[in-house]
Amino acid sequence: MIKQVIVVRRDISMGTGKVAAQVAHAAVLGAERVRALRREWFESWMRHGQAKIVLKVKGMEELMQVKQRAEELDLPVVQVDDAGLTQLEPGTTTCIAIGPAPAEVIDKVTGGLKLL
Repeated sequence: MIKQVIVVRRDISMGTGKVAAQVAHAAVLGAERVRALRREWFESWMRHGQAKIVLKVKGMEELMQVKQRAEELDLPVVQVDDAGLTQLEPGTTTCIAIGPAPAEVIDKVTGGLKLL
């Protein structure tokens, strides 16, 4: 199974709509990256419903640890840094997307995280 996981920081103040927008940015950016780098993963993900899971971390340090572990396993990762037009300072990192990629590999990185 191929899935995508978006991991969101919970230590910054974002309204529900802001969180939704940041997760959407991550999903699109991650999918585009995988389409360019691992087309077979992208196509499988598209054929099977584009599974997405949204998880949370307490803060930036934990988010960067998750990102590093994913990169060490050669998973495609994108980081979303806010433009600062509404609720956040420009450049604030809000979330990352891992994949779409094989679920069993992503789970090695995110299996202990809780749903948003």
